[in-house]
Amino acid sequence: MSSKTDFKLLFCLFIVAVVWGTTYLGIRIAVETIPEWYITSSRQGLAALIVLAILLYRKELAWIGWENFKLQFIPAILMIVLANGFTTIAEKTLPSGLTSILSALSPLVVFLGGTATGLQKPTFKGFIGVLIGFLGVVFIFRDGLGDILDPNYKPGVLFLSIAILSWSFGTLYTKMHTHKSNNIALNLFYQFSIAAIVQLVLALLFNPNVDFSTWSARSIGATLYLSVFGSVIAFFAYHYALKRVSAIQITVLNYFNTAIAVFLGWLLLDEVITFDFLIATVLIILGVFITNYKRQ
Repeated sequence: MSSKTDFKLLFCLFIVAVVWGTTYLGIRIAVETIPEWYITSSRQGLAALIVLAILLYRKELAWIGWENFKLQFIPAILMIVLANGFTTIAEKTLPSGLTSILSALSPLVVFLGGTATGLQKPTFKGFIGVLIGFLGVVFIFRDGLGDILDPNYKPGVLFLSIAILSWSFGTLYTKMHTHKSNNIALNLFYQFSIAAIVQLVLALLFNPNVDFSTWSARSIGATLYLSVFGSVIAFFAYHYALKRVSAIQITVLNYFNTAIAVFLGWLLLDEVITFDFLIATVLIILGVFITNYKRQ
């Protein structure tokens, strides 16, 4: 970043950290009564319609050409179909604490992947920052680390591992090609549309006889929230920020996502915040600061 403060960028980073920190709670509520692939297909389908309305209002709806379509197809599959889809499936069975711990591996994967592909220099400062942030997340849920070995959680851990790898590779791919197209809304429209179609096919394959009458208003409301805030608003902010900062800088916000998820558990579900959480929050903030700090 330049020496001049980019408040629009800071606002987008704030949106990514806060909104995606709330999606863990939203997904947990949505999967209470709605099958997983119906959640994801509804989420992305509505997101595509919202972005379509924006494009029509701006008179910017257009065919992007096969070359750009291929560029949008890959992150749509990696980041939305696989990452969002399998995270939703995993949260059906995994405790939220374990989900947060495993999801916090994403910055480490992006750091290693970015170094291997030459997207960023392998700095000791960057590695230390990512490691300290991850330790902060682990510190929050250290009493639940044994859950990883629970055989009942193996399918959920497998699905979440696929989601983490898909999201990390999708982030690196997007960063590598983000300079090739400047219309974020148009790109997201195609990404959401591709994902919605693929996920709807999966929904019909795995749950062909779904009973819509069992869907609660609470779960439907959570799905709407995930669509408007978790998809449209957060993805706009994410892609804007990814054009201006490194992949690892934006990915370390995953640590804030975890802290926010725990805070919401205290605020909305009467979960207890311990002294361990306060220590972990300091470690998370320190890790993010070390990773992003640049001497002027």
